[in-house]
Order: sequence, then structure tokens, then C-alpha cells
Amino acid sequence: MQLHIHHETRYIYEEPVSYSIQTLKLTPRPDPGQRIVNWRVSAPGEKLEQVDPYGNLAHVVTVEQPHREMWIVVDGVADVGEDIAAAVADTGSLSPLAYLAPTTLTRPDRALRDLADRCFGRHPPSRAALLDLVEGIRAAVTYEPGVTDVTHSAAEALELGVGVCQDQTHVLLACCRCAGLPARYVSGYFHSGHAGEVASHAWADVWLGAEQGWVSLDVTHAEQAGARHCRLAVGRDYLDAAPVRGVRRGGGHEAMTVAVKVTSGQAQQQ
Repeated sequence: MQLHIHHETRYIYEEPVSYSIQTLKLTPRPDPGQRIVNWRVSAPGEKLEQVDPYGNLAHVVTVEQPHREMWIVVDGVADVGEDIAAAVADTGSLSPLAYLAPTTLTRPDRALRDLADRCFGRHPPSRAALLDLVEGIRAAVTYEPGVTDVTHSAAEALELGVGVCQDQTHVLLACCRCAGLPARYVSGYFHSGHAGEVASHAWADVWLGAEQGWVSLDVTHAEQAGARHCRLAVGRDYLDAAPVRGVRRGGGHEAMTVAVKVTSGQAQQQ
């Protein structure tokens, strides 16, 4: 499936910013099953391209002139295969074991351990057990925008009982790591087919060993990731794979707006 993607991120600052640096992970990964047809990342200032330790293509953007706003625009087409769910590769130089350690956002508490125990029990981890875990998380953390933000951990989201795709993914990572399964966060785009639905998305890859490899799971939509999922970046949690992350000097209060449109097939980019 060809996914046509247009993504705008705009920052407006209360006061002039004298210096800013942003890391943009907004280019699809060179993973099996997906191919860039054309892609452009536009941003002000100097742009340095590099590959991070997780195999993600990143652009480091530096603006040294005073500015009151920053506008980042992504426009392109990615071709995602129908069999991508079976094609997720262990790209990069890291062992899957690197995704076993907990992070601040995925550190398990008693409630997360109990959820993992209920879904996995004493049985060897399997695809069926992972799908049971997905359903358990959907029941425990209802999708509800506007309650959590990027600072909320998996434990906090589970306690609240609500969250967004990022929170549901963090809960999945925490539970898998409790069970000894390496798991990594995936950021990307999702083609919902419904106008107005947020198209930036997060899901997870779970390692089931050398024979089975990675299983890519979308908790929010209760499915294995497939042709509707375009992978941008992976990491231990959101902070490693965030599409846009940076620091600035000055500026005061900021207002950020994000607009994403994902269409498929012969649809034209706007």
C-alpha cells in the first residue's frame, strides 16, 4: 500500500529564541517491507543527517538566529507491503537484549507485574499470549486523548486507567520486559481511513527469539502492525523514538500545533 503523508509541526514562542537544536526522526526506516518512494523533510537552519544507535535516520537541525517560530514540514510517499508483519528485521548494531532493560517511562510496579502475570502465566511467551496481553491492556487502559502527556509513565497510565497509543505501548513494553521479553517502542504513521483521526501513532515490536523474530503489535487497534503502519523510528521508549525532540535558549511559553494527513493508493498529497 502506498501511503501519502503530509506532517506539519509548528512552534510559536512568546519571546524570541536565541538558539535551538532539534532532533527530527521523521524519515521512514529502511526496514524490510517498506520503501520510500519520495520523501522531504523541511526545516529552518542547518540540517545534519545521521543514523542513531537504534538504526533510525535522524536530522539534527540547528537555528542560531533569533526566531519567534519554527515550522517543520514532512511530505512524501512510502510503499508498505502487505506482509510487513512478518518482515520486521533486527536492523542496527544492537542486540535485542538491549530492549530488555526498563526505562523511567517503562519501569514496572506491582500492578504492571500483576498484569503481565495474568496474561503470560507460567506458559512460554507466544504470539497468542501477546495477543491476550494486548486485550488485557486495552481493558485496563482505555484510549482517551487529553488526559496524559509525554511525561506519564506506564505505571501512571495504568493507575489512571486511560491514555493514548503512547501510554498503551509503554504498558506493553513494561509487561513484556517483566516476562523477560525484549520489546521496543515504534513511532510512525497509521492510515486509519477515517478523516480527522490522528495519524501519528505508536506501537511495539516484541522479540520472541531467533526462530520467530520480532512480532509487531498495535495495542490501540488490537492488531499486528501491517500495511497501514509506516515505521519511522524505534527505541527503548518514546524518548528514544520521538519524532521531534530538542532544546532551546529563551522563548518563554510555547504553543505547538501538529497537523498530519495520511492517505493511501492514488490519493493526492495536500
